Amino acid sequence: MEINVIHFHPTRNPNFSSSFFNFHGLRTFPISSSFSHKPYNFPSTKSTIPPPISPTFPTRISSRANQLPGARTSPVEHEPSFALKNKAIDISYELKGTSIFLVGVNGTMKTNLGKLLADVLRYYYFDSDGLVEQAAGGESAVRAFKENDEEGFRNSETEVLKQLSSMGRLVVCAGNGAVQSATNLAFLRYGISIWIDVPLDMLAKETMECRDQLPSTLAISTSDSFTEELAKLANLYEEMRGGYATADATVSLQKVASKLGYDSMEMVTTEEMAIEALNEIEKLTRVKKMMEAAARPF
Repeated sequence: MEINVIHFHPTRNPNFSSSFFNFHGLRTFPISSSFSHKPYNFPSTKSTIPPPISPTFPTRISSRANQLPGARTSPVEHEPSFALKNKAIDISYELKGTSIFLVGVNGTMKTNLGKLLADVLRYYYFDSDGLVEQAAGGESAVRAFKENDEEGFRNSETEVLKQLSSMGRLVVCAGNGAVQSATNLAFLRYGISIWIDVPLDMLAKETMECRDQLPSTLAISTSDSFTEELAKLANLYEEMRGGYATADATVSLQKVASKLGYDSMEMVTTEEMAIEALNEIEKLTRVKKMMEAAARPF
């Protein structure tokens, strides 16, 4: 069955170049009507997406410790701090609706940070891997898709990024496919990309705890130890590090913890990471403004 990965009408500004430092802003986009590019074929006959896909409006999350490892999004609403909201307001004008792409090894901190940034900036939140999974018909279907048709799977990742990059006012948690090809990296240049760098041992511990918390009927059948899980993440990191490093900025959990004088990196909150991310975005917008001023004729 032939389906559209996402059904959005793109509103790319014709004055917007492929580099962040030359952007002139992106407009707010409507969440309806079909995307004009040719859809990809997915192998499962049950693969359907309800048109149109609505954006995810972020649930407010608890900002204090226990974000890592093994933390979950809190169902209790937590109002972002005054400092965080003020920082978001300060940079919103210069940001001009430019989308933000978060890259790095997937984990709770990256996901929660994306949702919180979307909340304070009044953006829409998307997970690119989640869109591919939804299009393929679920987690098991996308796993089979990847194993049976690697090229088709990579094409679907590219199509998702292509459509997301044509829009404004998004925070996107990008999967590893976003940094695995020059084409996908080029799509990230339509926004601001930030590498969310979390220590691998914390991510491995989180993965193990998540696995242990699954009901026995849903538990993943694996005998991987912490050491084996850490080795897998290390291999993945080495493979992806070059792509991660092309991001416009890096927000390191370790550096934030050191900057704040914390004894443990687990003390760093999502809000503190969000403030650091907004500081990096502010630096980029300031540099862009200076470059535009320098390019003006006297």
